[in-house]
Amino acid sequence: MAALRMWASSTANALGVSCKTKAQFLPAFSFSRCFSSVLDGLKYANSHEWVKHDGPVAVIGITDHAQDHLGEVVFVDLPEVGGSVSKGGSFGAVESVKASSDVNSPISGEVVEVNSKLTEAPGLINSSPYEDGWMIKIKPSDPSELQPLMGPSEYTKFCEEEDAAH
Repeated sequence: MAALRMWASSTANALGVSCKTKAQFLPAFSFSRCFSSVLDGLKYANSHEWVKHDGPVAVIGITDHAQDHLGEVVFVDLPEVGGSVSKGGSFGAVESVKASSDVNSPISGEVVEVNSKLTEAPGLINSSPYEDGWMIKIKPSDPSELQPLMGPSEYTKFCEEEDAAH
């Protein structure tokens, strides 16, 4: 399903096709740019990273919207386990065929795991940004930093407004 959605999004973008309707068949998703998905249960930063806080660990990655704009990801730079990340600070980079972009942490904490699969298969960020393409797991130092982050509907609106401005 994700591969089909990715292909459809790429094809729609190449053809200049725009989608104005919301998908009705997947209630866990809302769509901002044709087929770029935003998941319920996650928090989003305006720099296009997502975070899922689950118990003592938070998982962080870049959004479907971000990977769609980057294009095919060819290299990912991740931090070392045991290092710390700061809210709004860069913890790594993503390089694509179009551009290179720093990846910022939506919250502060200690890195407890990195997605080593991304070293050999950076395209997982494109094909599965919310599942197999996660980047780091951290132990949050201040869970209240999650409060000001956007929910799915706010992030969808943010992306729509950002795209309309470009």
